[in-house]
Amino acid sequence: MTSLPEENTLGTVIGRPFRRRESDATRRVIRAATPRRSSLGTGFIGIGAAVVVGLRAVYGFVWFVGLWSVYPIPYAALAAWTVLIVTLVATFVTIRVLGELPTWAFALFLLGLAASVGLDLFAIWDLHDIGHFATAAPTAVMGLLVALTSRRTSDIVVAASVFGAGLATAMIVNTAWSENTASAQVTTLAFAVLPAIIGAVVISGFRRLVQVELDRVLVQSTVSAPRFAVGMLASEELARLDLAAEELLDSVATGKVKLPLHPKTASVAASLATELRLHLIEGRRETWLYHAITESDLLGKAVTLTDKGNLAGLLDPQQRDGLLSTAWLLIADNSVKASSPRTVHLTLGPATSAIDTPSGKIWVPIVITTTGVPRNRVDPATWEAIGRVGQHSDSTENQSLRVDISALVDNPADQ
Repeated sequence: MTSLPEENTLGTVIGRPFRRRESDATRRVIRAATPRRSSLGTGFIGIGAAVVVGLRAVYGFVWFVGLWSVYPIPYAALAAWTVLIVTLVATFVTIRVLGELPTWAFALFLLGLAASVGLDLFAIWDLHDIGHFATAAPTAVMGLLVALTSRRTSDIVVAASVFGAGLATAMIVNTAWSENTASAQVTTLAFAVLPAIIGAVVISGFRRLVQVELDRVLVQSTVSAPRFAVGMLASEELARLDLAAEELLDSVATGKVKLPLHPKTASVAASLATELRLHLIEGRRETWLYHAITESDLLGKAVTLTDKGNLAGLLDPQQRDGLLSTAWLLIADNSVKASSPRTVHLTLGPATSAIDTPSGKIWVPIVITTTGVPRNRVDPATWEAIGRVGQHSDSTENQSLRVDISALVDNPADQ
């Protein structure tokens, strides 16, 4: 080992005044679990979309062959289909090989589709009935489905809108609208544009669902953590620190590094020791609930915590799961961009001991205050989760739900 660690255990880059947000831990784990942009369960959806486009291409090509004798410029229409097939196949292969569609490839993809649309319109322009005679153009616009799982939703929607606007403009300028031609124009335009837009909306919702559930699964691991524990980011840094220390010790044991240590190697060893001390200090000051909130991309935006006595660590696994589930369920509408964002504030303590408190137990009061959560809109599963935490009562505060919970926990003084 001849280089210093890139980051310390707190996530700070050595030599740079930069610190990651703790919620980035979830994003880093998600990125590590999904090395390809289309691997969040959307790979098969992409194949299905390509199959749909292929079937639509076969249908359109059959119409093209049947109308060959009608086209004023049939070879222009043939060129449109040639460009379209090459573009779709090349794009599909690129996605399967690279796992994504880079910006430059997406630009070429759009250029190929635009060329196909232009050639097809040029071939049938003199017929003055685009809706009836266009074959390659509607298929090209629908071909955006091939890139559905490899590009952002906005990219697909914007591209489909631009193509749709261009196709509609061409229809208005070229076709004499009447009762006999209007239906063909509208139907062709709808079959060209709507599949891409609907597919983009569906895949966006699916991605959001998968990411939210993955985020919850990662955060759920804190339920079984000790009272004071390190978060996922610190655990990742500790693993890297452990590897660096093992490599250094192995180099000394095998004789690759001679004793006494070279000043540069000694500096590396001192840096590792400092990192370990920082890790041990930092990792024993916050409870599992603090890490569950701050390291969650969803909870971190909507949930705040006040726990001066670190009492959340006294809750047993069942109570922890109930409290964490309550927070998730109360802000569930935020995951679908509700009109009034929901927020939750958790306040724990101070601990009390009443006359009827069982021996070796204490009561931990937990107050859940919310905004944007009417009581009549609370999911029944939320009350079940609250019941796992302890005895509770609810009320309305500022037209939003307030829940007071008394959780019976083991007295840490008796342990």
